[in-house]
Amino acid sequence: MIKDFGAIALCILTASIVAVAASVDGVIFSGLPVILLCAIVSFATHWIIAVPSLITSSEKYFDFTGMVATLLIVLTSMFALVSTGAELSIRSVFVAAFVSVWTLRLGIFLYKRIVKAGEDRRFREIKKSLPKFLMTWTLSALWVFLTTVNAITLIALNPLEPVGIFFVVGTVFWLLGFGFEVIADRQKKHFSEQPENKGRFITQGLWSVSRHPNYFGEIILWSGIGIISLPFLSGWQFMTLVSPVFVFLLLTRISGLPFLEDKAEKKWGEDKDYIEYKKRTPILVPFFGKKQ
Repeated sequence: MIKDFGAIALCILTASIVAVAASVDGVIFSGLPVILLCAIVSFATHWIIAVPSLITSSEKYFDFTGMVATLLIVLTSMFALVSTGAELSIRSVFVAAFVSVWTLRLGIFLYKRIVKAGEDRRFREIKKSLPKFLMTWTLSALWVFLTTVNAITLIALNPLEPVGIFFVVGTVFWLLGFGFEVIADRQKKHFSEQPENKGRFITQGLWSVSRHPNYFGEIILWSGIGIISLPFLSGWQFMTLVSPVFVFLLLTRISGLPFLEDKAEKKWGEDKDYIEYKKRTPILVPFFGKKQ
């Protein structure tokens, strides 16, 4: 219990430090710097929705809550900017749209998946402990904030300079990453819906060039927003580049690849076709990178 509450306190402290470092002069709403306010919105949203989930011991709305928190963060940053009377820049509008489209697509996709499955197996043990379950919701709040802090900082900076090479390259990266993620998810969903594929692993489409093309897309799209922001960050605001770095580390070192690779190894580790698939297919970056 002490460990769980300590983790909750650490989440709050981490978000506070990043929010203060990212603060944008002049963008204040309700007496608070907009980046700090966005952090508060993320935690408050998660904790409010967590209450009925903790009471019923249900993880059904966990991923859906992340989507709601992300949308509220974007709305908060845009509303705070508009309240100052500033003219919205094309970068602020595009980045707000990028983040909103991403979270709506992913949030709805994950919610439909858990409704169909009936449960998220990751929570079988976690939800048996109230402090641990609350800590998990708090971690999600930190995840939402750290993932979006680079984007909301750029929105708040609201650079009115003409569109340049960083915007073009960053937008191409985002479109490429988003396309990869959407197509990969749809291909896997279609594959798993075919009765003849029950218990099999997918090797078709984008999954023939990467074992985790959806994760590759996720990393690339957030890197795109980081590229767009680069010319306008200053001082401690460069700390907001933690967003693409955080996404990369989360997916490749913490809860993404390690979990799924271990799960696949337990299920198909002795399967000759799977062994051959691993030998010829990179784990993340299509056509390149580590295969085993």
